[in-house]
Amino acid sequence: MSAPLRVLLAGLGNMGLSHAMACHENPALQIVGLANRSRPDLPGPLAGYPFFGDFETALAQTKPDLAVIATYTESHAGYAIAAMEAGAHVFVEKPLAANMADATRVVETARRTGRKLMVGYILRVHPSWQRLIAEARALGGPYVFRLNLNQQSTGAQWEVHKALMRSTSPIVDCGVHYVDVMCQITDAPPREVRGMGLRLSGEIAEDMYNYGHFQVLFADGSVGWYEAGWGPMISETAFFVKDVIAPGGAVSIVGSEPGGSAEIEGHTRVGALRLHRAGHGDRVVEMPDEPGHQALCAAEMAQMAAAIREDRDLSRHMRDALNSLAVCLAADESVRTGQAVKLQQGEG
Repeated sequence: MSAPLRVLLAGLGNMGLSHAMACHENPALQIVGLANRSRPDLPGPLAGYPFFGDFETALAQTKPDLAVIATYTESHAGYAIAAMEAGAHVFVEKPLAANMADATRVVETARRTGRKLMVGYILRVHPSWQRLIAEARALGGPYVFRLNLNQQSTGAQWEVHKALMRSTSPIVDCGVHYVDVMCQITDAPPREVRGMGLRLSGEIAEDMYNYGHFQVLFADGSVGWYEAGWGPMISETAFFVKDVIAPGGAVSIVGSEPGGSAEIEGHTRVGALRLHRAGHGDRVVEMPDEPGHQALCAAEMAQMAAAIREDRDLSRHMRDALNSLAVCLAADESVRTGQAVKLQQGEG
């Protein structure tokens, strides 16, 4: 049996701790360091690992095979590039970078160095979402995508959202997941994005907005809509819409029944799909025994380890990551300028 891959984790917030626990429990992975600007209270299983106050020192001293980056968006590109230049493969939480220039540099570095690069699109390892994508593709395009994820956040959750909005809007932070789903279904590059947004709180910067939505047009004629809002004022009505329509019918998530818009487990849960075939009625497919958030993080780390061990080709994954980010950043630009943004050749 091969020796475990040596793993350095950067960022110990909610996602970072989940990834760290997934690495701790995976015998194919060995944590050699945890890096975070401040030292948080760590769960018992993680307390004994070497801790570093900065990523650069940790990278130089631990010499990992794999760097898992779950810091704030603005540091993703710099950390990912540094890790790959040092010889490590990289798993980086979404979004890949704060801008397309940095995201492109990360992907180009992966291609040049031959390092594996995977972005934390957690829905890609979720069996129910894989089924939704397969059912949608079976309908044949072009497609209409209707997706949203609004969160009525208060207390500590609102503090997390305000921290995220120092650099990233809700439609970028959350939207990349769902545009990635669109990209997997249509296979066509995005061509144009139109966005609108509104600042609904005096607790965030004047140049930021906590509600936004956008429309995206794809080269095959498919059209998509996505909406995201964060904050104590956000409505709980129709906050979780996941619907794909095509000439052959439609597929929708109908059975998630999350406890509330801020419940993290509910953001990935499907529960049941309604499959509609034009002229043939509907069929509900139950999705029992779905994995929870921690199980999905474990699946992501297992997939990353397998990509390294088996030398899997991640070209399509990287292309979709660039396209989904390009759409969401274009939406943000459109919100701020009031103009539609053209993506002439796609971004991948």
